[in-house]
Amino acid sequence: MIGMAAKGLTQTSSLIQVSASVSETGANTFTVEQIDLQLNPLDREVFVVQAVDLDLFPPNLIANTVTVSAVSLSSTRRTTLGGIDSSNVIAAKRIQTASVTGDGAVTNEYEASDTPASNLDYIAIVATNDMFLNIEGTNNLAPMSGNTRVYGYRARADAAIYAALVQSEALSA
Repeated sequence: MIGMAAKGLTQTSSLIQVSASVSETGANTFTVEQIDLQLNPLDREVFVVQAVDLDLFPPNLIANTVTVSAVSLSSTRRTTLGGIDSSNVIAAKRIQTASVTGDGAVTNEYEASDTPASNLDYIAIVATNDMFLNIEGTNNLAPMSGNTRVYGYRARADAAIYAALVQSEALSA
């Protein structure tokens, strides 16, 4: 077993990599890509997230304009991008470019470390069947795109933990 410190969970797979991409349906339009985990709720199957890698394309460089490209990975469907201050957001990243007069520009990249710099056994547990990759740009001329790779494994939860995890996800939506 790979670092299974959570009581009430029994690991049922080896390490799995789940990859997905998302592109805005139009410039500066909040867009969601559903990532099907194919979990079996009858067996109280969950996905234990150990690490997340977010790859985000940079925003457009437009004279005298601040542009943003942002992405988040969430355990439930969202209507806004959200950040790690939301309980259902697992990871988030934002790139902001500010054009200054003349030929100069300043780019800042903000991310909640894709994976926390600690020795955690996991960073999230997804109990429902899907995760969601969310994207939204600001002041861009073209649609933004991003990718994710999520590392984790399947596990079976005991009845009490499974019920608590599902209820927690439902309430965080």
